[in-house]
Amino acid sequence: MIRYYARKNRVLTELNGLEQGAWIQLSPPFESGELEDISARLDIPLDFLQDSLDLDERSRYEKEDACNLILINTPVINETVKENEALYKTIPIGIVLHEDYILTISAEQNPVIEKFINSNVKGFDPGDKEMFTLQIFEQNVYWFLACLKKLNLKRNIFEQELYSSSRNKELQQLLKIEKSLVYFVNSLSTNDLLMMKMKRTDLLGIRDKERYFDLFEDTIIDNKQALEMSNVYTNILSGTMEAYASIVSNNMNAFIQRLTIITIILMVPTLVASFYGMNLKHLPFQDHPFAFWILILISVLLGVMLIWFFRRASKSS
Repeated sequence: MIRYYARKNRVLTELNGLEQGAWIQLSPPFESGELEDISARLDIPLDFLQDSLDLDERSRYEKEDACNLILINTPVINETVKENEALYKTIPIGIVLHEDYILTISAEQNPVIEKFINSNVKGFDPGDKEMFTLQIFEQNVYWFLACLKKLNLKRNIFEQELYSSSRNKELQQLLKIEKSLVYFVNSLSTNDLLMMKMKRTDLLGIRDKERYFDLFEDTIIDNKQALEMSNVYTNILSGTMEAYASIVSNNMNAFIQRLTIITIILMVPTLVASFYGMNLKHLPFQDHPFAFWILILISVLLGVMLIWFFRRASKSS
């Protein structure tokens, strides 16, 4: 699907066709041969469009004579969450800077582009391609930070439930969060490298424009902050999972120890009973009228002595 936008009378307006300085938004589904037709009609290399739809494409930029491609990764909610899938995944947003217009394309609907479509970004003007690109970077970092806060809140909730219930469901949720954070760390790292390279090479030509350059530097700083938060949350979650694994192991060892003690305590009375189950003569108390109760008393006394012994041994250790 292809849509055209332009700012008229300070309002973002959808156009019926391409105009000078317009914003072109491409989003699936695409019909067969539609990308080839768009590529030829807008004078854009087909690879620019296809790479933007590749979910595994890394953040980078590429130069051509007529236009430049910028790919930046953004988080989206994983709608098809399976049992072991991450809660969030990252997809690339393709930004094509043409001499006459700017084009954005992504494989799925994402909140970053939706903000601009819904006019929720202050000072947004698609005719200013450099500022529009910087605002996409800025809003993308803000969305990363918002997703990180949501993941951290979920982590705290599932940790509390895990300590009180120790169910597999909470462990699976923490695993999904951990996978999401891994995606975030990788995407934020590549986004940081992309922006640092763009700053060094001055791809947007904003080095002498103070307002633009300051916004770009602030966005780079915010991206680094989001990357640090992702690493911190990942380390905390990894430590939590390791600590819980140790707790489970210790609980299992204590449980096995108790079973072993109970087995030994029950073994002694069973051993006494097994002797008197033999078809032998001259066993003690064989002809005594209270032989059964005497044997029961002996078995109980031996069991009590073993309990006392194990308790004393556990206190001394």
